[in-house]
Amino acid sequence: MSPSSLELATLGHRIRHERVAHGFTLDELGARVGVAGSQLSLIENGKREPKLSLLQAIAEVAGIEVTQLLSPEPPNHRAALEIELERAQAGSVFRQLGIAPVRITKGMSDDTIESILGLHRELQRREREAIATPEEARRANTELRLRMRERNNYLPEIERLAENQLKAAGHTSGALTHRTVSIMAEQLGFELIYVNDLPHSARSVTDLENGRIYLPPASIPGGHGLRSMALQAMAHRLLGHQRPADYADFLQQRLEINYFAACCLMPETSSVAFLQQAKKDRNLAVEDFRDAFGVTHEAAGMRMTNLLTQHLDIPLHFLRVDGSGAISRVYENDELPLPMDVTGAVEGQIACRRFLARSAFEEQNRTTEHYQYTDTPHGTFWCSTQTGTTSDGEFSITVGVPFDDAKWFRGREASKRVTSTCPDESCCRRAPAEVTRRWEGKAWPSARVHMQMFSPLPRGAFPGVDDSEVYAFLDRHA
Repeated sequence: MSPSSLELATLGHRIRHERVAHGFTLDELGARVGVAGSQLSLIENGKREPKLSLLQAIAEVAGIEVTQLLSPEPPNHRAALEIELERAQAGSVFRQLGIAPVRITKGMSDDTIESILGLHRELQRREREAIATPEEARRANTELRLRMRERNNYLPEIERLAENQLKAAGHTSGALTHRTVSIMAEQLGFELIYVNDLPHSARSVTDLENGRIYLPPASIPGGHGLRSMALQAMAHRLLGHQRPADYADFLQQRLEINYFAACCLMPETSSVAFLQQAKKDRNLAVEDFRDAFGVTHEAAGMRMTNLLTQHLDIPLHFLRVDGSGAISRVYENDELPLPMDVTGAVEGQIACRRFLARSAFEEQNRTTEHYQYTDTPHGTFWCSTQTGTTSDGEFSITVGVPFDDAKWFRGREASKRVTSTCPDESCCRRAPAEVTRRWEGKAWPSARVHMQMFSPLPRGAFPGVDDSEVYAFLDRHA
């Protein structure tokens, strides 16, 4: 229903209201204003637009001004209910259901209309909150990854924003200190406060009314992540983010705040200078880049995806793989063959057993990077992998490049070389023929299924965050 149709519906209700209030039938009012009662019925039902002269005649009979008939407000509660129901039944959310609209009659009670409207309001609420099923989430994530691939994972506008904020806070070189992060927050009108009772589903909470950013306790071992969390909270304000309209919007915002934090922790100017010198020395290494800026191995590897192609003309890939072999974070623009589901999503897929991202878990020495060449159907790739452990289990971080670009990296002399033919199942997912023959029909494994497969993502305005818990937290600290 177009806006003009809605206006006609309201106008029709106002004419009917005046007619009934003065005790006229359709034919009686029609006779007074010079039109047939059937014509007035069409006008009152919003199906025909009256001429201005007819409106003037109706207003004169009713003893009111024409502007009262043209008011956008429904004349009474019943009219408001009918107009809202007409609007809801004409909307795209209802039409997609393929259900015939309810015909509103005089005998239909207000309570009945209210009940039907309650169902429509719930449909619209669910649509606004954009419930993301796992498949929708994967599709949105894939679309975002492909868009960033086209841009070399590089966002120049955020790079400039970060450099300007650092300059204003007086940061010139070296690792970004917690003190400088606090100054950056103060310049935006925020105070950083560390508390023990953050909502379990929130990394941080920003109190816009009182100018506070609440973070986990500063006593967290190392505390490196606290700088990033504070910078991400500030980025929402600096980038002008509003409540995400859907899950894709949420992912875009998450990418942008992570990007801003990385730009602050590893500023473009000094990072590019460091990487260019390392390339000149043929000594590029994630661990050196990590240590130079006091960040995690994962942060350094991801930052390389922002800068190596854009500034050093080196395509690359990045993988975070958990102990079960599932890929939890990925970027590539070097044509490394990766497993994908039917939606094109890579996250959650199992990496090839031949990849160093998985075989590194078998290494005894976990304190240094490991190196490997891998022959694939798309060419040979070199990579470095570092493993780690969190409360959620083991993980590995891998950064790799095509064979021709390995010459710029430390570890290029690696002797370990394997062959992967994935996604061919015979590579590492199908048992050898003799083993299959030995056990076929004699074994029955019970699969382990992750619970998240059975439930959609949370329905709150910010997926994964419990709004009620956040508001209760703010109420305690306001």
